[in-house]
Amino acid sequence: MDATRSSLRFVLSTLTQNRELRRVQAAFVTHSCGEYASWLAMLVYAYSQGGVTESGIVATVMLVPSAVLAPVLASLAQRLSLGTALAGAYVAQAVTNGAVAGALYVDAPKLVVYTLLVGPAVAFTMTRPIQSAFTPALARTPEELTATNVVSGWIESVSIFAAPALTGFVLLLGSEAIAFALVGAVCAIGAALVATLRGRGAPAPEDDGDAESIRASLAFVREQPPARLLILLLSAQGIAIGALDVLIVELAQGGLDLGADWVGYLTAAFGAGGVLVVGVTARLVGRARLAPAIVAALAIWGAAFLGLAVVPGAVAAFVLLTVAGGARATFDVAGRTLLQRVARPDLLARVFGLLEGGQMATLALGSLLAPILVWLGGLPLAFAVVAATLPLFALVTGRTLLDIDRHATVPVVEVSLLRSMPEFAPLAPPTLESLARALEPITVTAGTEVVSQGDRGDRFYVIADGELEVVRDGRLVAIRRRGEGFGEIALMYDVPRTATVRARTDARLYALAADVFLVAVTGHVSTHRAAQELADARLAELARSDAATKGL
Repeated sequence: MDATRSSLRFVLSTLTQNRELRRVQAAFVTHSCGEYASWLAMLVYAYSQGGVTESGIVATVMLVPSAVLAPVLASLAQRLSLGTALAGAYVAQAVTNGAVAGALYVDAPKLVVYTLLVGPAVAFTMTRPIQSAFTPALARTPEELTATNVVSGWIESVSIFAAPALTGFVLLLGSEAIAFALVGAVCAIGAALVATLRGRGAPAPEDDGDAESIRASLAFVREQPPARLLILLLSAQGIAIGALDVLIVELAQGGLDLGADWVGYLTAAFGAGGVLVVGVTARLVGRARLAPAIVAALAIWGAAFLGLAVVPGAVAAFVLLTVAGGARATFDVAGRTLLQRVARPDLLARVFGLLEGGQMATLALGSLLAPILVWLGGLPLAFAVVAATLPLFALVTGRTLLDIDRHATVPVVEVSLLRSMPEFAPLAPPTLESLARALEPITVTAGTEVVSQGDRGDRFYVIADGELEVVRDGRLVAIRRRGEGFGEIALMYDVPRTATVRARTDARLYALAADVFLVAVTGHVSTHRAAQELADARLAELARSDAATKGL
């Protein structure tokens, strides 16, 4: 218990120190709640129009455009700043859900409603890939990145619990139109939360176009078995979740003969499991090996679904769905974190776009499979087949997964930090990753002199967090912050340090040895030009300071 409390405190304290990540996670609450609420309202509406068969078919039709468009949208998003793309995703969610609410309010024909429902289904696929690529650019340490993944998992678990329960209550007292209107309003709040982050997160470098970049992403996944396996494994859970979405509707209203509101309550049980395992997922922060957690979660998940096939009754279903939800939350957090560790950083949004598309496709497959299985053998057969899907996949790939886990060490946080700096942004991905691996993390307290005027220069420094002041001959010249570097003049011109750099606040830095820095910036024309321009600008800054001092 003490270890669990310690893990929880560490995750929360790590995340609360980063204001930008806090805003992203606060907005993600609105996304996650809105996604589950709108999906549930859609399933209930479709069930009211034509039973479990129409519910399954409509769910499939909604997901196919999402599966096709998710990689394309993720690629387009990376052409913008990631903060701008994220804000745009939330606006799209608000607008499309509002449109569905309007159609339901005026009692539009169901074909019109189903057509409009494609909008939210596609809009909701945009957030996760963009956020997965954006958070490494905002995180200052690998621990912050893992912590934000863990918190995202908690948010999804609470959302699966709270959103369906609240949606069930809204459906009991109101209608599907009210549910969609509330989702639109909630997503508008999310857009407001991330609006201040517009312009943050460097867009991808100019290349041969979006089609070419998608092909590059596909080629990377095809040529890299670790990324391919993780995308397949994470996508496979969509079969179980897609089937479960439809089966819960049938279980509540057909198997247990309960009302539509119980669809929300049973779905909430699935989310409650994720809430109950927050201590387990908190312990993933800083953990070097994630494969054991993935395999254990899949085994528990399969056992819980098998229990739904053989144990009747509302109470048993509630308990088993809670267990399955806890296993799913652990699996998703560990799997996504491991994928971030192996994916090429410059393709991160696109790789997660492929994952989102894969999950939409498997959700569609599961949604279509559920009514077929119910028709063939009823709910017991359907739950038994779903129970076997993921454990079998894990059994086949277990040895490979363990091997991936041992070698997954891509420094995504450090790469994202370097990519935000003009002097390093033009470097090819392998060179940038190699440079990131050479960075030495340093923590300094306020008042510490990192470099001193007149000393010999032996390292270049990158600021990950905090503020540092540049002082020359006792006079303040400039303030340096996150995403800026210092120390390049002494290295590029082989002269003593031209100024003292002192920490104004506690700060996190990365140091790069002189020889590594010089090879990196002189071996690439664009990088050398950018570094030269930076050094010249800094020298001019010092000259202006000297001139001002003489004029006093």
